Amino acid sequence: METFTEITPEQAFELVENEGGTLCDIRDAHRYAYSHAQDAFHLTNESYGHLLDEVDYDEPLIIMCYHGVSSRNTAQFLVEQGFEQVYSVKGGFDGWVHAGLPIETTY
Repeated sequence: METFTEITPEQAFELVENEGGTLCDIRDAHRYAYSHAQDAFHLTNESYGHLLDEVDYDEPLIIMCYHGVSSRNTAQFLVEQGFEQVYSVKGGFDGWVHAGLPIETTY
């Protein structure tokens, strides 16, 4: 894969559930703490090293932001770092919520 693939929130959920994909949320810390997709890894500049320790380069990586725009840049960066299966979630966290997929929240 030389570029990432855009997928729907439902497809992202299926990748996580059925293929062991890692869902990465790149939103700011405040928004992530308030609510995020169930079991999402909070990917930041500071946590990137931890991601490298935990994920194999051939495992699916699914990137999520607010609305599905910023995640594209992060997804392309990860492809350039050698990850083989990288996806960006269309509609981001907003699309995930509207699809009725599981979230974790503090409210």
